[in-house]
Amino acid sequence: MALQLDAFPESVRSVLEKYSGQALPLTRSGECNHDEAARIQASSPSAVLPGARAPEGALSGLLLLAGCWEDSHKVSQDIESQEGSYWHAIAHRIEPDSSNARWWFGQVGEHPIFPELHRRASEILERYRTPWTLNRAWEPSLFIEWCDEARRTPGSEPERAALEIQRAEWELLFAWCALPPARNA
Repeated sequence: MALQLDAFPESVRSVLEKYSGQALPLTRSGECNHDEAARIQASSPSAVLPGARAPEGALSGLLLLAGCWEDSHKVSQDIESQEGSYWHAIAHRIEPDSSNARWWFGQVGEHPIFPELHRRASEILERYRTPWTLNRAWEPSLFIEWCDEARRTPGSEPERAALEIQRAEWELLFAWCALPPARNA
């Protein structure tokens, strides 16, 4: 299930459309679109996403989507909330700095998107031949291990599954942050 683009203001929708269907990398690429980053950061997050649950978190997510790891990391490390910790953890998983990612996921605790992420990850895993099995609930540390494993086998089914799961996670967390609570509860 893709994001419903019409739920977002035009400035956000244009970024989402530009990167539609694009997977976040499993490893930091260093290929930031600096013009895109400047456009994303031109206005305050709460002005761009009025009523959003966590507009700064949404900003961090957009920067990560645009390949701007440094910018996203800087934003997320200044957000003192569960969502800031989550974006920070994703950035470190992509870096890759798995131990740092685990620490930040420890700060996240149980996040409300976990049940839906578990469901979507289960559907994704059914389409791929991987040695991976989900437990009863979403476990960020397990997914970090899978990403570490997938990096060692570029082009493999595990890599494709990890990329798809990571994109699903991005979409769920972005919607959680960017939409008003009534729209994504």
